[in-house]
Amino acid sequence: MSFAILEFEKPIVELENKIEELRSFSDKKNVNLAPEVKKLTQKLEQMKAEIYGNLTEWQKVMIARHPARPYTMDYIHLLTTDFMELHGDRLFADDFAFVGGFAKINGKNVMVMGQQKGRDTKENIKRNFGCAHPEGYRKAIRLMRLAEKFHLPVVIFIDTPGAYPGLGAEERGQAQAIAENLRDMSGIKTPIIATVIGEGGSGGALGIAVADRVYILENAYYSVISPEGCASILWRNSVKAPEAARALKLTADHLMEFGMVDDKIPEPQGGAHRDPAFVAKHLKEKILRDIAELSSLSPEALVESRYQKFRRMGEFEHKAAAQVAAA
Repeated sequence: MSFAILEFEKPIVELENKIEELRSFSDKKNVNLAPEVKKLTQKLEQMKAEIYGNLTEWQKVMIARHPARPYTMDYIHLLTTDFMELHGDRLFADDFAFVGGFAKINGKNVMVMGQQKGRDTKENIKRNFGCAHPEGYRKAIRLMRLAEKFHLPVVIFIDTPGAYPGLGAEERGQAQAIAENLRDMSGIKTPIIATVIGEGGSGGALGIAVADRVYILENAYYSVISPEGCASILWRNSVKAPEAARALKLTADHLMEFGMVDDKIPEPQGGAHRDPAFVAKHLKEKILRDIAELSSLSPEALVESRYQKFRRMGEFEHKAAAQVAAA
């Protein structure tokens, strides 16, 4: 399968093409080029290990946005069976940027949901590039309350540049819809497991991320603002996005260090699009383990544990001026 090539991957692709040319020439001309092919193959593996093992923050953002990267519906199909999509927020409309419904994971009934992007221009327009409107967030909390009613765990996939910032969304209460989700998710009396699978942008991501377990894929990002948005504010120049990405500390390793996520899910070398089944396998193991663990808690203990989890994220140390001066 061919993929769009990212800028930093070009040396890898050039060497892969060279190896393929040598193999083709060897077969056609019946010339033994095995030693040369072996040498270049070893060099290729070393190059991959060096490039993919030392990705910058901005390069990881590029992988998180890769057009072939698996989206929410891909993971739903890989992880679940008997998916039955539910529609509408019962207030305004159905938001195609947000999907959700009943499903089964290894025979276990769950409510699964998340933002959905499109593969081509037509679908991206329909899905609004994964940027949900207020009705998307209201649909999300409606489905969570439904899951709570039937005692079903909630499985969430996060993948959005951010909530839609258009005039219509603002008129219909975008900020209020997200704020109400933050409030109401903290009290949902059923297990909630969320995973950032691509982009985790701003309040658009946080609006469905108040969960008992929050995971992130190895090359995904989760940030208060996009690198381009940050660069535009700080330097008045979006070209500074790579520098902003570095300053934002938005990668999986940084987020684990700060206690913002519970764990990272490994990806194959080059990104999740190289082997979606590999990622789905690891993600499924986490989800099933967490469902069993969290389901053993009483509803009250579950809510209290979730509350304390997010309270700990706001801890800081306060020092008097005299202590600072003496330090």
